[in-house]
Amino acid sequence: MANGGIIGPINTVNPAQAEKITGFTSNGTITTQPQTKLITAAVIAGGGGGGAGPNSSYAGGGGAGGLRTVSCISVSGATTYCVTVGGGGSAGANGNNSVFSTVTSTGGGAGGNGGGPEGDAGSAGGSGGGGGSSCQACETGPSGRNCGGAGNTPPVSPSQGNPGGFGQHQPGVSGQQGGGGGAGSAGKNGVIPAQPCSADGGCGVSVVPLFAAAPQPYYGPTNGVYAGGGGGNGDNQGAGGPGGGGSAPGGAGTANTGGGGANGASGGPGRVIVKEQAVEKNAPGKWSLNEVYDFVKNDEWITREYSIDYLVVAGGGGGGGAHDVSTHAGGGGGAGGYRASGYGPSALQGSALSLTLGSYSIVVGGGASGGPANQNGQPEDPGTNSSFSTITSNGGGSGGGGNENPAVSSENAVGGDGGSGGGGGRKGHPNSGGAAGSGNTPPTSPPQGNNGGVGGCNHPGPAVGGGGGGAGGAGSGQTAGAGVPNTILGPNTTYATGGTGGSKGPGSAGGAGTTNEGDGGAGGSTPNGAGGNGGPGIVVVRAPSEVTFTGTPCCAFTASTHPGGDKIGKFTASGTLTIAGA
Repeated sequence: MANGGIIGPINTVNPAQAEKITGFTSNGTITTQPQTKLITAAVIAGGGGGGAGPNSSYAGGGGAGGLRTVSCISVSGATTYCVTVGGGGSAGANGNNSVFSTVTSTGGGAGGNGGGPEGDAGSAGGSGGGGGSSCQACETGPSGRNCGGAGNTPPVSPSQGNPGGFGQHQPGVSGQQGGGGGAGSAGKNGVIPAQPCSADGGCGVSVVPLFAAAPQPYYGPTNGVYAGGGGGNGDNQGAGGPGGGGSAPGGAGTANTGGGGANGASGGPGRVIVKEQAVEKNAPGKWSLNEVYDFVKNDEWITREYSIDYLVVAGGGGGGGAHDVSTHAGGGGGAGGYRASGYGPSALQGSALSLTLGSYSIVVGGGASGGPANQNGQPEDPGTNSSFSTITSNGGGSGGGGNENPAVSSENAVGGDGGSGGGGGRKGHPNSGGAAGSGNTPPTSPPQGNNGGVGGCNHPGPAVGGGGGGAGGAGSGQTAGAGVPNTILGPNTTYATGGTGGSKGPGSAGGAGTTNEGDGGAGGSTPNGAGGNGGPGIVVVRAPSEVTFTGTPCCAFTASTHPGGDKIGKFTASGTLTIAGA
């Protein structure tokens, strides 16, 4: 027999299947990839319309469409599934449901109608509509409140939405209407007298942690934040909730966000986002040893490889020391080289690494020491490189020291080269500032950093050192180059900022770069101010939930799990990373 005498199904080595994310803004179908078994989905229903008449100026805001996110929905490969995207409700009407597979999100409740003797309560829905009120001229009933509609109706767990705020009416006083509920919070109550933020729509919710960093084409204009409530009208015109809620007076919910409409306006249609999870190369069935041998020999047998995103920041350069003359300040240190994939500015994102299970050396570069007081020009050594697998980021160039007499040494006051270049120190005759260090040295693509700034000159010129380059821009005069934000750890943290150039007086030392952000140290101020130390770098890795990260030594490594399921490993000092299956 072809498989060595083992009876069973025909054996096949299946290729790896990439993750695929598909967004829907109208009804449609999705045919799963051949090996898809599990799906993650965000299902956002249509937002409720704001309340209508007899006087919509006194109507409540519409509730947001229900928002549900569900992981591990079981499906079959190469199979077609229907997707329903609910439309937004017109003024006074609830939104429509959105559906994928077994997941249904309920349309948002309409805002309570305005006018009449007392106005109306908001309607229940995925999130509830805000209560309306009577108008001042038509108020005949007693003072009172019109309740906001209930959210999470019908109930699901986790909740798909929140209630709307109440509207309030009082004889002889203009009424105040409630804001529609949002997926993230309840609508604000319409209180009398009006207060700041009363009648605002409830906040929406971001689905970005389940999919990919914004912006993405399937997110639309709100970058993955959906289901904000509509604002109620009144003395305080309520703002729509973040996530597409319409603002009073009369703003419609944003299209395909499930946002509720403001008074008298329609809600926004919903949206469905579907993620097919990645599948490793696999070989199901029973195999003879001969078959396995042949596949291994031909490099066709399976290897367990994972896509690993990374952030590798080198140590920052130290700031240059100031001379004892009052006009010769030190340059700022350049930031450590910055290299990343998957997160941070898209123009600076490289490709993720495809790595097999096993152990990998991690090097976290230290920051360079700042230049001593009365350095007289010569820059210190650069920061130390950081590395992971094939990715190396180079240490930042140190700032040039202030120099009274550059004729003694033509190299003095020059900023050092590195991941980002150090700023030049201020120098005396001849009439020029210390040259800036070059960034992106050695060159990488995308670039790992930028040039430093030129130091001030003596006749004439500002008594400052040049700013160090940063990952986000070059130094310019005394100003340091900007760092760049990155959310690979979850919070938005800025890395690789250059050090500020030193100034004339008051003889203070330059500040140190931030620890584990790879910042350059600041230049020393005259007279005799020492340069600040560069900040140590960092290495971070992030991979899908089926990966396990461990690291040694324990004092250098921290493991965590993102709310979306991704595994994260952070090294603040050198060590060893081990990648294993979950």
